[in-house]
Amino acid sequence: MYSICCARFLGFAMVPMAVVSILANLLLLFPDLKHSYLTEGHVTPEARWCTGIWLSGVVVLVAARGFASRYTKEGCCLFRADMLCRTAYSCVALCAAALCFLFNTAGLANGPLCYYNGTDGLEWGRPLKLQNVNAVNYIHDPQRWNSACLKPHGVVMWNMVLFSTIMAASGLQGVICLVQIIHAILGAIFGPGFCKNKVAPA
Repeated sequence: MYSICCARFLGFAMVPMAVVSILANLLLLFPDLKHSYLTEGHVTPEARWCTGIWLSGVVVLVAARGFASRYTKEGCCLFRADMLCRTAYSCVALCAAALCFLFNTAGLANGPLCYYNGTDGLEWGRPLKLQNVNAVNYIHDPQRWNSACLKPHGVVMWNMVLFSTIMAASGLQGVICLVQIIHAILGAIFGPGFCKNKVAPA
């Protein structure tokens, strides 16, 4: 039997994850807690896209509100229609969480935008970005974390922690959405109480 209480709990569970994702993305915009890098355009592109704010944050919150709303309709047909709406909300939230996860995975894998000592001297760029498929990713080479970038200070670890946080939040959101989709589909199939409480014809 479909449980509305469980659906509402799943919806409310999305809220803290969305808040964490929004806060992590905001912090990504201010490496070393300085606004000058953002105003000068020296912030990692994937952080500037703000997917943690508008995808894993706002879109997921709006969709979660849809399947966390209290059920007030009576009758099997109206119940099933409500379940289909909840399924649609969950699909929107799932797509948003998945896109956020993919964008932030790219941000983590390509490394931060920073000021470093390149072949042409000091310049802004992404020194930790893989140049060929056979190279070892910087994530698996901790010795490069402190020496790769001159500024912002500690930007490699800053980006790794915050991008990973957004990925974890959006990943959990995706799992919850999948559970909600399955839950709502079963509810649409079996109805309230397996459709024992049917509305009598007039």
